[in-house]
Amino acid sequence: MNVFNEKHLGSRSELRLYAMAAASGIAVANIYYNQPILGLIEAEFSEQSAISIVPTATQLGYAFGLSLLLPLGDIVHRRRLIIGLFLALAVASVLAAIAPTATLLVAASVLLGSSATVAQQIVPVAAALASPERRGAAIGTVMAGVLSGILLSRTVSGFVGEHFGWRDMFWVSAPLALVGAAMMYIALPDFRPLSGLSYRAALRSLVGLWKRHPDLRVASSMQATLFASFTSFWTILALYLATPQFNLGADAAGLFGIVGAVGVLAAPVAGRLADRRGPHSVVGLGAALTLFAWGVLGLWASIPGLLIGVIVLDVGIQIALISNQHIIYALDPQARSRLNTIFMTSMFLGGAAGSALAVAAWSYGFWGGVSLLGFSFASVALFIRLRRRAAAWAKLS
Repeated sequence: MNVFNEKHLGSRSELRLYAMAAASGIAVANIYYNQPILGLIEAEFSEQSAISIVPTATQLGYAFGLSLLLPLGDIVHRRRLIIGLFLALAVASVLAAIAPTATLLVAASVLLGSSATVAQQIVPVAAALASPERRGAAIGTVMAGVLSGILLSRTVSGFVGEHFGWRDMFWVSAPLALVGAAMMYIALPDFRPLSGLSYRAALRSLVGLWKRHPDLRVASSMQATLFASFTSFWTILALYLATPQFNLGADAAGLFGIVGAVGVLAAPVAGRLADRRGPHSVVGLGAALTLFAWGVLGLWASIPGLLIGVIVLDVGIQIALISNQHIIYALDPQARSRLNTIFMTSMFLGGAAGSALAVAAWSYGFWGGVSLLGFSFASVALFIRLRRRAAAWAKLS
């Protein structure tokens, strides 16, 4: 009977994790839906210049959500917060679908971006529900859903926009958000607030957490540079494929998202590896693989080189991300959402810097410049990890 109960509980736990992974992917995909269909949107609002900032508005909304909404996970009922954000996401999708002017579409995009941060509310919940020896595997499973959403969103949006119209993409995303809310209503237990802090005190505590935990500073800095490396590639890929060397269109760039999604399979494996060998030793492997990927991408200028490079790149980023999250969630169980606020905001800022610098590198040095930039970012990340490791050894000796 006990064996049956253990198996039953294990199955329920796995189903809950898969539901959380699916919901996270549904949420985060909304940040990227507008990128492949921006040309279609601009064609409809050709007289309204504000339409060009739709992607920027979405990213700014996401930044707002990361810095101001994530801390709520420690001080309010998480289940209610997560469901509420999914409902807000559905409303924002409908507003985007019916927006009669560019200004209203920009406003809807800000709401889309901020409510899409619900994905980052779910990840700390996965860490909290898992036992310490299985925390890495749980985080890896949910993050596989997050990165699947990121990588596949452009492919789905490009297809729907091309065959049905850009507004239909947002009409599709609205019921998907409701599905995410329903899954979380069924799957998540009712969490009590972990902290009695006020919202203002929770925000003020972010500085203290940053100062108090050197591992948080290392993980955040390292992931910021790695994500900068990641966004450098994806920002320029379509431009690179459009050159005479390849002469491929935007749809080919979207298909690379599917190729990159193969790397998502590494996330659960990375989590289990971090559980067995410790996340501190595994995170360096992720940085090393990212460095190797840029060597392939920079030196093997061909479609096979790009295919191999993007898979290794995504695997490396995944391994480092899962391991770094494993590290920070173990620092203070009462502050996991606030720790995630610092970590994800740092990562997002790094990604934004990577995109901006990649455009400049492309202008001055084409793909060679971009490859050098991506390689440099990965080198800095590996240096941060090795320096922290050397400091730990020196302290022990």
